[in-house]
Amino acid sequence: MAMPVIFEGREGNRLVADRYGGSGQPVLLLHGGGQTRHSWAGAAERIAALGHVVYCLDQRGHGESDWVASGHYGFEDFASDLIAVSGQILAETGARPVVVGASLGGLASMLAEGELESGCLAALVLVDVTPRMDHGGVGKVIGFMSDRIEAGFATVEEAAEAIAAYLPNRKRPSDLSGLSKNLRLGDDGRYRWHWDPKFILAERSPGGAKAAMVEERMVAAASHLKVPVLLVRGRNSELVSESHAREFQELVPHALFTDIQGAGHMVAGDRNDVFAGAVEGFLLGLKTSEQA
Repeated sequence: MAMPVIFEGREGNRLVADRYGGSGQPVLLLHGGGQTRHSWAGAAERIAALGHVVYCLDQRGHGESDWVASGHYGFEDFASDLIAVSGQILAETGARPVVVGASLGGLASMLAEGELESGCLAALVLVDVTPRMDHGGVGKVIGFMSDRIEAGFATVEEAAEAIAAYLPNRKRPSDLSGLSKNLRLGDDGRYRWHWDPKFILAERSPGGAKAAMVEERMVAAASHLKVPVLLVRGRNSELVSESHAREFQELVPHALFTDIQGAGHMVAGDRNDVFAGAVEGFLLGLKTSEQA
């Protein structure tokens, strides 16, 4: 059963998390852009059952965590929050967390560990994210997130229709209670995504000089990773191609790699059973290495 936990981010911003389990090596799950901590619920329960204490965090501007008045939603801001949270987990449990980061969470993790503060993480699992990604796929994600950002949806079912159009290959759930957690009901009676619009309105256009600078910064950060790393790719990913995965393995020669058949960018949502199994195997390998 999940217990609520509150962390403090770099700007004193309130960060809301769910904690599963009670002891063992801490594992911190960081969602992708536009998602919330609830996207990890199934994986968190399985990992906690292995004996880990697991934290699912709403990143700044997402879910129930604070929208930052400064409007600072750059990758470095998310990375700085992660460093702050890692320190608080260390104080609480006596150990740095293994971080499982999807998309935005993975980029923040690479930057935190590879550039800002080496040693802030115990290990890293990157979920369908590498320093370079397909610009067309990134543009598609941004386009979906930007659509209806102001108008919102009349009902939860209408939001489900929008997701079904965006992800036509994913089976539409009959129970929409999970989707409801990713929506907030406004005073006008309309539903909008549960994140600060300033997050997507910040400059995130794929391609161009600024995007190239960000890519090179991420490449440099990845090349400095020394902690154990696992890259999990969805074989049908719209963002991470085989060439991107190969480049990452060249940058991080000690990294392990898993390619999950039947999954796209939303790996955990598409094949949660296989995804959770891959993470479990990685965590068990870390424990075996410590004991050797």
